[in-house]
Amino acid sequence: MSAHHGSCLCGAVRYVAQGDLRPSIGCHCVKCRKTSGHYWSATQVATEDLTILGEESLTWFRSSPDIRRGFCRVCGSSLFWQVDGTGRTSIGSGTLDTPTGITTTHHICTDEKGDYYVIPESEA
Repeated sequence: MSAHHGSCLCGAVRYVAQGDLRPSIGCHCVKCRKTSGHYWSATQVATEDLTILGEESLTWFRSSPDIRRGFCRVCGSSLFWQVDGTGRTSIGSGTLDTPTGITTTHHICTDEKGDYYVIPESEA
C-alpha cells in the first residue's frame, strides 16, 4: 500500500494518506475560492486511511451545515475538506509532497469561477 505525505506551509500539521489517491478535481465555487485564494484543487481518501500529525495546530471551520474545512491555525494553510457522514476526506492537492502521482481530471462549479483566469480546455 502506498503512503502519501503532506503538510501545511509551516509544517505544524502533517499527514500521511495510505492507499491510492483519487485524481484531483478543481472546485471553483465561491466558498472554495474564498478559502484558498484561488480555486481549490483536491484529491480524496477514506478518512480511516488518513493519519494527521500535529492535530493541536489543526482547526476545523464549519463552512456549511454539513461541511467542514481544516486549516493550520499557525500558518493558515487550507488542508482538508469533509462532508459529514461520508467517511471521506478531501486533501488539498498542493499540500502533498512531490511527486504526488495524481493529475487534475476535471473542474466543478465553473459557473462560479473567478473572472481573472481561464480553465485549460484539456481539464474542462
